[in-house]
Amino acid sequence: MSTTAEAPTFVAPATRRALGDVVPFEIVRPIRLGLMLSYLCAYLWWLRAKGLPIDRISVAISVGIFLVCAFIGKSWRTWGVLFIDCLAYCVMWLAYEKTRSAADDGLTIGIGGWHWFHIGRFELQVESMRNIDRFLFFGHDPNVVLQDHFWQPAVRWWDVVASCAYMTHFVLPILVLAVLWAISHRQFVRFMKRFSTVIGVGCVLFVVLPTAPPWMVSKAPYNLFHELHRNAGRGFYHIGFKGFVKNYTDALGNGNAVAAMPSLHASFALITPAFFLPWIKPKWLKALALVFPAIMLTSLVYLGEHWVIDGLAGWVIVGFTFWFWNRMEQRLRTVRAERARAALLPVPA
Repeated sequence: MSTTAEAPTFVAPATRRALGDVVPFEIVRPIRLGLMLSYLCAYLWWLRAKGLPIDRISVAISVGIFLVCAFIGKSWRTWGVLFIDCLAYCVMWLAYEKTRSAADDGLTIGIGGWHWFHIGRFELQVESMRNIDRFLFFGHDPNVVLQDHFWQPAVRWWDVVASCAYMTHFVLPILVLAVLWAISHRQFVRFMKRFSTVIGVGCVLFVVLPTAPPWMVSKAPYNLFHELHRNAGRGFYHIGFKGFVKNYTDALGNGNAVAAMPSLHASFALITPAFFLPWIKPKWLKALALVFPAIMLTSLVYLGEHWVIDGLAGWVIVGFTFWFWNRMEQRLRTVRAERARAALLPVPA
């Protein structure tokens, strides 16, 4: 019997395949890229010539055009999912818009023509938020202090920064939703769950806790302090966005004037960087991303649109929303892992 060990058999390594061998080339992909580039150029031209669209319909139309450009040539199933997502988006904003009438006239619970019960208008908060701000800032009114020190007849650079930060509220989160939809529907769903939860909590508070903003209580009949300047668009006007300022004045009259608590401006400014924070590795870049929410809240207070406590409450809601959905998603991953593990275990004889 031979004691010579057999030589190991050499196995050639697997041949590396090109990406095109695994992922088939889409003929319409260059068309999509060209359409999206054309859309970007057209949007930038519109932004400069006509101004920034901020009303819900204009924003929805612009996002809809972008999605059509991004999904040319996709399957019917993809278009069906997109249609369902758009319906959910419309329902979300419809609920938000209805908070104005609910805050003004009270809340009616019912379906169709059946009204089960009606809750009258909740008491308007006039001094409570101001008192909290004064407590936080040792007897001073932050809105008054900022305007007394920085508001000038001539537009300064900080007015431009404040206006630009303020106006991102109308496009930034919707732009993130559209881009995530085009890149990863899974991440779109994750962002949408957090975004819609923030809006849902905000809608409830708008109805049960209608709050007069600083600019409102600075005028008659309240006169809590001297009248504040209110012109959040003047920084944009100064850098050439004249069309936007005109449209902004019209759109402002259609909003809920007593929807100050919580500040969705502050919430939206935090939810976007907070969502992408786990993918940002450098610590200095993480800190830089979180500077934007601070700039937004400072701008809101300076412009007289919100109390400080409004913004802090908005941040707390965002924090709670992320905590809740992170736990739910972790629990779902654990359940799926246990099911996969159970399925892979050998069946006992």
